[in-house]
Amino acid sequence: MKARIMKAFLEEVHEKSMKFTMDDLAKRLGISKRTLYEHFSSKTEILDAIIDSTLQEFDEKTDIIMKDDELHLVDKIKKVITVIPKYNDFYNWQILDQMRKTHPEQWERVHTALHEWDELRELIEQGIHEGIIADQNVELLMKLIIDATNSTLDRKFFYENRITVTEALDSIVDILLFGFIKKSDDLIN
Repeated sequence: MKARIMKAFLEEVHEKSMKFTMDDLAKRLGISKRTLYEHFSSKTEILDAIIDSTLQEFDEKTDIIMKDDELHLVDKIKKVITVIPKYNDFYNWQILDQMRKTHPEQWERVHTALHEWDELRELIEQGIHEGIIADQNVELLMKLIIDATNSTLDRKFFYENRITVTEALDSIVDILLFGFIKKSDDLIN
């Protein structure tokens, strides 16, 4: 039931922003408010559960990638950058801006998570140490990668251009790792 409530919460957010009530949520679910309150005491508690679930899933998926000894370092980097949690559609600039205004503590948790990629930093530093990645300023690399991947939170742009988040992340990773100029003898002096 909790997963069903969280899903309905997300539907309400997409339709009404954060400006819905527990009554609205109960109606959407076709349950009484009492039943709803048996599972969650407030919208904030539901929001916390969604954030917890998302961050936990992100960490678990990243951990699996990090521990996979069969993956080459470059593949690990690509996979870590493109991890997408189940409630990914919840994370877009419009919703995050609403969250910042109405639930600042939850927004801070999400904002921090969107900008802290310790595992990726570890992989990049390993790649530089092993000579696989050019010796660059790690802080600058991290900022470029984080800003580029967080650009997928602009769902309107991707919707208007018929690009899925997965396609966008894959392209961003390819461009960041391999550039956007074709390698050609004519172009290299």
